[in-house]
Amino acid sequence: MTSPTAQPYHHGDLPTALLRAAVELLEENGAAELSLRAAARRAGVSTAAPYRHFADRDALLSAVAAVGYRDLAARLAAAHPAPLTAEDLATIAIAYVQFALERPGLFRVMFAEPCDPTSPERVAATEAIHEYVKNIVQQAFPAADPESMAIAVWSLVHGLAFLHLDGKLDAISADDVADRVRGAVYAVLGVSNQGPTPPHLVA
Repeated sequence: MTSPTAQPYHHGDLPTALLRAAVELLEENGAAELSLRAAARRAGVSTAAPYRHFADRDALLSAVAAVGYRDLAARLAAAHPAPLTAEDLATIAIAYVQFALERPGLFRVMFAEPCDPTSPERVAATEAIHEYVKNIVQQAFPAADPESMAIAVWSLVHGLAFLHLDGKLDAISADDVADRVRGAVYAVLGVSNQGPTPPHLVA
């Protein structure tokens, strides 16, 4: 009888199954345990089958990172589609950090693992998230240099995400993290987070 981990290749949608398996492994054990063989075992196909779609581990990581970028973009867009106030921007920043804390394995692959820069899917997903950040900054700061401001805002939020992930800032509760991120965004924007009416982002 053939074991589930040694099945011949006959999967209907192997790339999707492998990506799903890889994300599951990341979220359970981190990137150190991720390999094409491990993903194949989790997907229930032969260990040779992944090589039909991914040349090596870096190619698989690039595809996984692309999935993460798309998921993150969806999370940020859902947080606020068109930020106009400091609170709107803080809401997006909080969503970014919460994504990192909820899916640390995936987040680290997106930003801390070497991935194939020639992967069209990964490059497109990375460019999409960068364009998203630049667009929301243009809405909030119409008179500012969108590229420089996007880098500044992204650096702030990204730094907060990794400070929490690496234990440099305690993530005691989701509310505490949200308050800390909101406070940092307000401080950098030079506005007060006190009062019932969130201040508008005037360039």
